[in-house]
Amino acid sequence: MSSTHIFNVEMTCEGCSGAVERVLNRLKGQGVDDVLISLPEQKVSVTSTLSADQLLEVIKKTGKKTSYVGTQ
Repeated sequence: MSSTHIFNVEMTCEGCSGAVERVLNRLKGQGVDDVLISLPEQKVSVTSTLSADQLLEVIKKTGKKTSYVGTQ
């Protein structure tokens, strides 16, 4: 079953949010169903069957400061 996990990600520009979106979109069909990024709020919502820890590791690959907020 999918859950929507919310992360705070330090993103300062479209390039930052694009990098986060790219790494998460690579997992579409492999546990990630949907990715929603809010640059003004610096929030990333990921609907996924993967655990929050797994998603956190993926987002951290971008080099952005990331913290897990919780599920929606």
